[in-house]
Amino acid sequence: MSYPVRSYAAHSPTGRLGLFEFERRSARDTDVVIEIDYCGVCHSDLHNVRNDWGNAEYPMVPGHEIIGRVIATGSAVSRFKAGDRVGVGCMVDSCQHCASCGKGWEQYCENGASYTYNGIDKVDGSRTHGGYCEKIVVSQDFVLKVPETLDPAAAAPLLCAGITTWSPLRHWKVGPGSRVAIVGLGGLGHMGLKLAKALGAEVTLLSRSPGKEADARRLGADHIVISTDEAQMAAVAGRFDLIIDTVPYEHDVNPYVPTLAVGGTLVMVGYLGPLDAFNTAPLVFARKALAGSLIGGIAETQEMLDFCGEHGITSEVEVIRIQDINEAYERLLKADVKYRFVIDMASLKD
Repeated sequence: MSYPVRSYAAHSPTGRLGLFEFERRSARDTDVVIEIDYCGVCHSDLHNVRNDWGNAEYPMVPGHEIIGRVIATGSAVSRFKAGDRVGVGCMVDSCQHCASCGKGWEQYCENGASYTYNGIDKVDGSRTHGGYCEKIVVSQDFVLKVPETLDPAAAAPLLCAGITTWSPLRHWKVGPGSRVAIVGLGGLGHMGLKLAKALGAEVTLLSRSPGKEADARRLGADHIVISTDEAQMAAVAGRFDLIIDTVPYEHDVNPYVPTLAVGGTLVMVGYLGPLDAFNTAPLVFARKALAGSLIGGIAETQEMLDFCGEHGITSEVEVIRIQDINEAYERLLKADVKYRFVIDMASLKD
């Protein structure tokens, strides 16, 4: 049985998203059918819809921060049952046999992960469609258990913004005694502050914008440094073991390198593209590193959700109706949200 569904889709890089009806595939033996309650709005939704990365296919149903309830399962599903609260993040499949998949790094699948939308289904070659929709059908291996203790709307951004900052925190073994800096206070940055603090680190926000101090401290920052103030930056020279740069557009990262401790790492999670005039000399002379990190694997994402359940960590969200998505995109371009839009998918029934 296939599932006729309503959704909101983009039909061109310049048009508005609008109502779109299509059929979800029938559930395979290992699939879970999910009724979607909430879907976060990620900056990459905007990039994909507007074809900023040059690989958009239309019609496109965005959304990869999905929270819902299981309504049906395939005959071979063992991990989920009807009624379970679940989540789906940025991936819905991978080859599951390459070296990366074997390490639990499905996001780096050497044969290409299947993304939740604007991707290709590995079984039948169809286009994938995301969470701005009533229902989704996903392999049980790419479905996450969401703690019932968490507010489901505020938990939705954990599936991308949360795991994108959690993965480097875990990879670089952040814990008590670690000194971590977060560059930028947006959807990713505010989750970085919360998670680093909960892991026991001393946490600093590096921001170009004065006036964010009260919010940053409420979210977990111990210190705030204005990155355009040379004196403030000089005062934290050699301080940080890890800097997570969440800024989604091209910017000069050279000023952050002197604030790394010897052996420290600056990891990029927001910006995809060339860095002009990056100076490698400070890396060489103090064994510092410039690295990148992409979302996280499925086991790692489940670990993050369980940690958030134990510590009561969710995203700061503004819940919107699907009918307001185009206006939300315009506000997103102006960074006019604290700190993540989440769509109440019940509004699709209106």
